Amino acid sequence: MNIGLFGYGKMGRMIEQVAGQRGHRIAARIDRAEDPAPFDALEVAIDFSSPEAAFDNIARCLQAGVPVVSGTTGWLSRYEEARALCEQTGGALLYASNFSLGVNLFFEVNAYLARLMEKAPGYSVELEEIHHTQKLDAPSGTAISLAEGIIANSSYEAWRMESAGKGEIPVHSKRLGDTPGTHRVSYLSEVDRIDLVHTAHSRQGFAVGAIVAAEWLAGKKGVFSMRDVLNLR
Repeated sequence: MNIGLFGYGKMGRMIEQVAGQRGHRIAARIDRAEDPAPFDALEVAIDFSSPEAAFDNIARCLQAGVPVVSGTTGWLSRYEEARALCEQTGGALLYASNFSLGVNLFFEVNAYLARLMEKAPGYSVELEEIHHTQKLDAPSGTAISLAEGIIANSSYEAWRMESAGKGEIPVHSKRLGDTPGTHRVSYLSEVDRIDLVHTAHSRQGFAVGAIVAAEWLAGKKGVFSMRDVLNLR
């Protein structure tokens, strides 16, 4: 496939490497708003840009008829607007807070565990996420997805950074060195503790998942997630 990369930072470069290994061609690298995008030459676009640029990049792709995979977090206040534009243009959009295949399986286990823990009295839950110091948003999109998975499968009603009130999940964010990403869901009681942890060893897993998603999305129409790619619905 001919792929357009929106955002050419560390993730963009890793995606370029993985794409080549899987027989694809990076036909364009768009790192600034003023960079031209040869949409006629693109079969799919992958966006790992910035929270400020993501929506505009997605909109440009949808209006040009190019399916777009978005892995940028921090722009979700405009997600419903992007969904509506996708439906209006008859395009294809796939957003994921994390493209790691392991993390998306982790989401499923997290939801299942939340349903089990709802039946166990005396436990409270909290989330912790650790990322590299260059990550701009906090908490991570993955942590938010984990919190939403718990809320959908328990009596918790909301999440909150650091301290939380009744019915809220506390989320703790740390930024350390060049850490690719660790997410921990902890259930605490007076007598024990249950931890569910995912630790990324490198960014390659995210890049592989993004390319797999792009391969899957090509030729489709609609709004999708990694649950569709992995056939987890």
